[in-house]
Amino acid sequence: MLNGLDIEGTSPLHRMPVRGKLIVLFVAAIVLFLTSDLRFLVPALVLAATIYLSTGVGLREAARRTRFVLFTVLLVAAANYVFHSLHEALAVFSRLSTLVLLAAAVTATTGISTFMDEITRLLTPLERFGFVRAADVSLAVGLVIRFVPEIFARYQDIADAHRARGLPVRPLSTLTPLIILTLKDADTIAMAIDARGFRRH
Repeated sequence: MLNGLDIEGTSPLHRMPVRGKLIVLFVAAIVLFLTSDLRFLVPALVLAATIYLSTGVGLREAARRTRFVLFTVLLVAAANYVFHSLHEALAVFSRLSTLVLLAAAVTATTGISTFMDEITRLLTPLERFGFVRAADVSLAVGLVIRFVPEIFARYQDIADAHRARGLPVRPLSTLTPLIILTLKDADTIAMAIDARGFRRH
């Protein structure tokens, strides 16, 4: 298994309380979606990239962690270019890429257990009214943060195995074994969670 996405460091973002990080990320998302002005969005993207690199993640590792999501953002931007305009495409790309980099910076400077504890505390008031189960939501978030890198690593292993056999790397030939392996892992994790009584019934 891979380690979590968080890395050790002493950057200002490392020292910032996790609740503050989540609030900043939430506010940034609202502000970014309130404007399409490239004079604001482009500098925001540059600032987000600077913040992400300031965590000490390194340029190559930063690219490796975000390339899949940023590629998806690029596809969304391309669709906006086709159906709307170049300006809208650039705005969408800048806006979503900024959020991706900010979220990556937060996950790079916050441990999974810290995330889960904070989410539990934030959702506990809603739990009293029966809207959510705070522990279940925090567990789900923790599992996503923990195992998304594992899924990407498995995809890379499957692709490498195809190349080693001289087979073309095609979506259908790689996604099928990836889905099967992921479902097996999900079933194993679910049984382990129930066996340890993490979820309340």
